Amino acid sequence: MVSFGQKRMTTNTGAPIGDNQNSKTAGEYGPVLLEDIHLIEKLAAFDRERIPERVVHARGTGAFGYFEASADMSAYTMAAPFQKPGKKTDLAVRFSTVIHGKGSPETARDPRGFAVKFYTEDGNYDIVGNNLPVFFIWDAIKFPDVIHSLKPSPETNVQDPNRYWDFISKTPEATHMVVRLWSDFGIPQGYQYMNGSSVHGFKWVNKKGEVTYVKYSWVSHQGEKNFTRAEANEQQGKNWQHATISLREDIATKKYPKWDLYVQMIKPEDMQSFDFWPLDATKDWPADKIPKVKVGTMTLNHNPVNYFQEIESLAFSPGSLIPGVEPSEDKLLQGRLFSYFDTQRHRLGPNFQQIEVNKPKAEVTNYNSDSYLSSRNNTFQNPDVNYQPSHYTSVAEDTTYRASTSVLNNAIIAQSEISKKNYFSQAGDFFNSLDKQNQGNLIGNLVADLEQVKSDEIKKTMITYFYKADRQLGMSVAQGLGYSMKDFMNNH
Repeated sequence: MVSFGQKRMTTNTGAPIGDNQNSKTAGEYGPVLLEDIHLIEKLAAFDRERIPERVVHARGTGAFGYFEASADMSAYTMAAPFQKPGKKTDLAVRFSTVIHGKGSPETARDPRGFAVKFYTEDGNYDIVGNNLPVFFIWDAIKFPDVIHSLKPSPETNVQDPNRYWDFISKTPEATHMVVRLWSDFGIPQGYQYMNGSSVHGFKWVNKKGEVTYVKYSWVSHQGEKNFTRAEANEQQGKNWQHATISLREDIATKKYPKWDLYVQMIKPEDMQSFDFWPLDATKDWPADKIPKVKVGTMTLNHNPVNYFQEIESLAFSPGSLIPGVEPSEDKLLQGRLFSYFDTQRHRLGPNFQQIEVNKPKAEVTNYNSDSYLSSRNNTFQNPDVNYQPSHYTSVAEDTTYRASTSVLNNAIIAQSEISKKNYFSQAGDFFNSLDKQNQGNLIGNLVADLEQVKSDEIKKTMITYFYKADRQLGMSVAQGLGYSMKDFMNNH
């Protein structure tokens, strides 16, 4: 019986549960019946409690807070969080280890993930990086290989130095990452005691369309604190979940962790001015040559209440961008733009962005629809239209936010239409290649279909297209639809 202050237990469909302690059986000692729907549903839900763990960054924790800008960066970017001092943007953060599994110790030598999701008025913006400013490789085609070499052996299921050093010895560009990872920076004492980096360079774009290449770095107010190998071994014997516990306790006791965000900026014309390629993810941007500019501070002040819903379901991608930020030509980044979205679709489903913690605060307006766990209602002007372009909807692109135009090694990278459009001539050539019977059949088929269209404007637009392809074709379709071609052409 439900007591005062208690809530009634129900099934997932909201029906009350009368007995959650005893299965329905055929007699007191008989077998359990398949008709015990509550039992079956309860077990089925339990069987599916675990989703596929992340291929990388499986072990992690997270928190919530805000970013407060300290500089006006509008001369360089339209990105909403960086427009004026004092502007606050809500955010979520996930810290993680890269290689090891979900239940692994937080004392392992491993890069740490440092991923931040800004909930901006222009959509969600993710800065997805690590605690170290570089990575093992500079081309995404090697990413599965470096991870395979660091993961347990497919034969023994044991992580084996013979395997990853074999790979590293054949990958000289990994040397920079190796010397950083095998230093004490490879084992931070806690997530709040490490700095962060975007690793990749990105493009900032201002309202004029001008591009600046940038790299982000987070600097901990708590200072960088690391374990030696011996200290890590000692900590593992005491508590191997120390980093998660420490972060939660600091936030719970209002010792809110903070990080300052800095950017380094390079003009496109200066990209060749260094003895390294700045868009090589195995290279750091030296601060003495490329100064760091502080743009704001992140504060974490709220722990998750439900780890699965708020942190395990939290999905990041370097492709989650907003106006004012675009991908650079970094070859490792280019692969991650696909891979991160794709792995979230595999792990959480095609509608992972509709999960509460991943929902943008900005209104979502597009025609992506259906599939698993779709919860987005069609609130458009005409709910019958889920495509574009259309005469029946007011939804349209905002051309203010077209991609920037860049010239790199004499190749123009831009979002633009082709110049040789010539929409109609080959359609006319095809019509004239048909014999009289097939021309008649084509005209009849077009008329029969277009007769079902309610909009006069659409039918007249199509007649214009057909006329531009071939005069006879356009006139015949117009006549078949009951239009006077003479009057039609006078008006159009």
